[in-house]
Amino acid sequence: MAFAWSAQPKPIFALSPMADMTDSPFCRLVKSYGADVMFREMVSAEAIVRDNGKTWKMVDFDVSERPLVQQIFGKDPAVVAEAARVVVERVKPDGIDLNMGCPVRKLTCDFNGAALMREPELASRVVRAVREAVSVPVSVKIRLGWSDPNDCLTFAPLLESAGADLVSVHGRTKEQGYSGKADWATIAKVKSRLTIPLLANGDVVTPEDAKRCLEATGADGVLVARGALGNPWILKQMKEYVEGGEVRMAIGYAERKAATLRHASLAEERYGDRAWVLMRKHLAWYWKGFPRAQDLRSRLVRVTNRKELEDAYMDWESADLSQ
Repeated sequence: MAFAWSAQPKPIFALSPMADMTDSPFCRLVKSYGADVMFREMVSAEAIVRDNGKTWKMVDFDVSERPLVQQIFGKDPAVVAEAARVVVERVKPDGIDLNMGCPVRKLTCDFNGAALMREPELASRVVRAVREAVSVPVSVKIRLGWSDPNDCLTFAPLLESAGADLVSVHGRTKEQGYSGKADWATIAKVKSRLTIPLLANGDVVTPEDAKRCLEATGADGVLVARGALGNPWILKQMKEYVEGGEVRMAIGYAERKAATLRHASLAEERYGDRAWVLMRKHLAWYWKGFPRAQDLRSRLVRVTNRKELEDAYMDWESADLSQ
């Protein structure tokens, strides 16, 4: 059965696309814990159309990640549409997501990402072109606005009119970046103006956050970003809490260690020896804030192979038991 946002059980608990983070190994791990939908890290429409080999490797995915949505960024309607078409044709994701919310200057200085919120007519043309080019659902990730948090109130309905099947809204403006508090009240106003599903994003880190966000916004689900780093089980825990009022999946040291070993295996499978450089940032996240784990983290961010990873755990466990 073809994937459709409107047919997904609500609320939806989805992993947000994050550059250099939501690659195939991480998405496979998060999905294995019971998350609903995976959004893969963004890729350049220009790079896809130029047939860039590195970019094609980024969009390749494992069937266990489904339903999977590939995010693309770009500003030229024809180029973005062609990129979406060939990605769907060759890789067959369950959906295409258009990035119109990234605040990073590297994108916005060339009128990509959140800069498209300053060009609503162009943004509308991008969505319409992609909608006509592919048969899978098309979603768009936006912010509240560039500097005015009310921009989204007219921008989001414009995207729906252009053919978007779902909109994700991060509750900050581009100028805020990731500072300040996400404005869930304005996301609720956006929801009231749409007939298509909406995912709320921003400051959804704990199961309690997810419940409060859904209640405050009336959203059809949450899109979890940084809260999932080092916590691949968090989406499942959010679902348990929202549906049953408690978290049944308790995560202690043993479970966290096992997750890192599984993550490392998936990374090695995909990247070979390069996996260890890529894993270091994840390993640091897994143990952030864990009691007495400072020495362990300092070892993990320097590992170069699996034996060093296992030795780091063995040494830390021995030291911890001796205290």
